[in-house]
Amino acid sequence: MNLQSDDFDLFGLSRSYAQDRAAVDAAWKALQRQAHPDKFAAEGAAAQRLAMQWSVRINEAYQRLKDPIRRAAYLCELAGFPIAAHHNTAMPAAFLMRQMEWHEALDDADSADALDALAAQVRDQQDAMLSQCAQQIDVAQDYPGAVQTVRALMFVDKFGQDVMARQHALDA
Repeated sequence: MNLQSDDFDLFGLSRSYAQDRAAVDAAWKALQRQAHPDKFAAEGAAAQRLAMQWSVRINEAYQRLKDPIRRAAYLCELAGFPIAAHHNTAMPAAFLMRQMEWHEALDDADSADALDALAAQVRDQQDAMLSQCAQQIDVAQDYPGAVQTVRALMFVDKFGQDVMARQHALDA
């Protein structure tokens, strides 16, 4: 294992957006078995520290690879197109209007049915955008386009979390 390998190389996976979650999980478990610090207990503190570094590296890679939004962002970055979500928040006007409409709908939602309908809209939008990401990255290799889609997905995902929080608050 090489600490400098990208996540896909580390896990023995193709560098693509489309990933089989079971294969990602199996690779993670196999790598964790190889690098578990307890396995190196007899080899001293230095070997255990190195195993701990490996374990942290493996877990960080797993978190990126199992999450479709983080995986897409990572692939864009590997291709030389960083997301830069903290520095670049400009979005198309139509997208921003849709976000404002959703936020107003969330503010106005006063029943479980209204929240469920809003959550369904968000899931549908996420599914469409994830499919668009797969097309942009794996088929067209349109990384600038994928960057825009990933940035929009981050907004939609955050809003979806807000809807879920509101649903939980209503249930409480």
